[in-house]
Amino acid sequence: QVQLVESGGGLVQAGGSLRLSCAASGRTFKGYVMGWFRQAPGKEREFVASISWSGASTYYADSVKGRFTISRDNAKNTVDLQMNSLKPEDTAVYYCAAKRTMVVRTTTSYDYWGQGTQVTVSS
Repeated sequence: QVQLVESGGGLVQAGGSLRLSCAASGRTFKGYVMGWFRQAPGKEREFVASISWSGASTYYADSVKGRFTISRDNAKNTVDLQMNSLKPEDTAVYYCAAKRTMVVRTTTSYDYWGQGTQVTVSS
């Protein structure tokens, strides 16, 4: 059974940093793009960032470019999201996801999802 489990969420002041982590288990994720999404209250879930299987290619939403960094460790089956210069509008539940594709610029139709972790940024 495939599981994606997020951790690292919490409450932080504007301008601060948080590092989210996603632990994947249940299968090999070779050939899978890993992504992070978020959903704020009353809003649709939106794409945040994605990373290729090798880690050599990444893709970011414009709203987080330059502030967030996605990375993965295939030996540990983990994918992280380093979030710096956080803003109140970054407040959301953040989800880890996996998709079997070689296209890193993919923002929809992911195959597996985690349960999410809450990030709250106070002003």
